[in-house]
Amino acid sequence: MTTPPDLLPEKTPDTSAPVWIAADWGTTQLRLWVMDAQNQVIDRITSDRGMSRLRPQDYEPTLLGLLGGHLTPGDNSDTDPIPVICCGMAGSRQGWAEAPYATAPCPPPGIAEATRPTIQGKRLTVYLLPGIKTTDPADVMRGEETQIAGYLAQDSNQTEPQVICLPGTHSKWAKLDQGRVISFSTFMTGEMFALLQGQSVLRHCISEDGWDEKAFKHAVAKALSSPAAISAQLFRIRADALLSGQSAQTGRARLSGLLIGAELAATRGYWSHKSVTILGTDTLARCYETALSALGCTPQRVDAETLTISGLCAAYDQLQKSRTT
Repeated sequence: MTTPPDLLPEKTPDTSAPVWIAADWGTTQLRLWVMDAQNQVIDRITSDRGMSRLRPQDYEPTLLGLLGGHLTPGDNSDTDPIPVICCGMAGSRQGWAEAPYATAPCPPPGIAEATRPTIQGKRLTVYLLPGIKTTDPADVMRGEETQIAGYLAQDSNQTEPQVICLPGTHSKWAKLDQGRVISFSTFMTGEMFALLQGQSVLRHCISEDGWDEKAFKHAVAKALSSPAAISAQLFRIRADALLSGQSAQTGRARLSGLLIGAELAATRGYWSHKSVTILGTDTLARCYETALSALGCTPQRVDAETLTISGLCAAYDQLQKSRTT
């Protein structure tokens, strides 16, 4: 006996099936999150196939290779392509295809401003989100704007001006108001630390790990009180190692403190008498939290990966809405 169609149990949608891909394509690293219909992460994939290692024609094969079993084998014309929404350096001039910068003041750019690179196959459709620029002074961000979009998507208090600190190789400070990036400044603090630690005379007295909290705070205060003397303060790390046997761990903390302190001296207008949100939960983000707290600021830290995913989810939701209008 055949069961009438209207009495058959309703088929439950497979919410675990990949529906779209979130991607953060940086200079040295690629992070992929395979997403289901509920914007939940099914799988995380990390690769060292960053922008610096790829030519434009390498991006699509890289995605196909890494996504592997999450995609339907072959190019099936009956299967809709899976959207890949990507922030970061894949959209730079040296990347897959250039996604032109939006100009601040502006909201973080979304799917409407995305660039769609040429795709050879039929299994993927890719959207490269733009970064943000200022022209006077000249400055750019690419990737951080998606974290800011994620922060704004999770923060209901968007009526008050806000200050965001994004620590990294090139740390950024951004002023937000009414859901827009009003201005921002970039500092090469992380890159300077790496260069001084690995290629300067200080390499002989700076450890790869270890820490001295007291020395770090003291160095922050020194740099903040006399930022013009930063070069002399840096050499004293070497001199103290030679003359008083200062440990390499203390040297590491002092170097970090001097560089972060100089950055805080330049950004006093951002954080002085204001609350600051630090996007990051790693060791570097905690250093910024320690430094700001010692200066009487009340920073809060939020997870940067969570905000990146949230920002990419906001762009995917925009894509879904555009398809239904």
